[in-house]
Amino acid sequence: MSVCILAAGKITVLAVAAFTLSWTHSVERTRWEEDWRVTSAGFQIVKARIQGSGAGMEPPEGSRLEQGWWVYSPNVNALPRIVLAASGTTGEGWTVCAKDSCMVFGAAADDPVVLQKCENSTQ
Repeated sequence: MSVCILAAGKITVLAVAAFTLSWTHSVERTRWEEDWRVTSAGFQIVKARIQGSGAGMEPPEGSRLEQGWWVYSPNVNALPRIVLAASGTTGEGWTVCAKDSCMVFGAAADDPVVLQKCENSTQ
C-alpha cells in the first residue's frame, strides 16, 4: 500500500503499510506519537503514546505508564483519511516516520496536511 501526503501544494508518496505520526502539543509542549496501519478500510490507529499530561490532554482510561510515556490502544474505526491543521504557530509541524526515515509537514501556515491512500487520491 502507499500513503499520499498532500501538503503545501505537493504530493509525497510513501510506499508503506505502517507509519508513526508525531507532534508536540502547542500549549503543554508535550510529545505525542501514534502508530498507524494502512488497511483496505483506511487508516487504523494501532497504538498511541503521550509524554505527559495536562491542558485537556489527559491519558485515556486504561493507559499505562511506560518509560515516561502514557501508552494506550484507541478503539476507533479506520479513517478514510487523516486531516492535520497547519497553523504555523506551533514551532514545528507533523512528523511522519516510516522505514527508519522521517519527514516533517505543516511547519508553516498553509492548507491542512492530508494523508490518504494513494489509490483514492487525485494525482
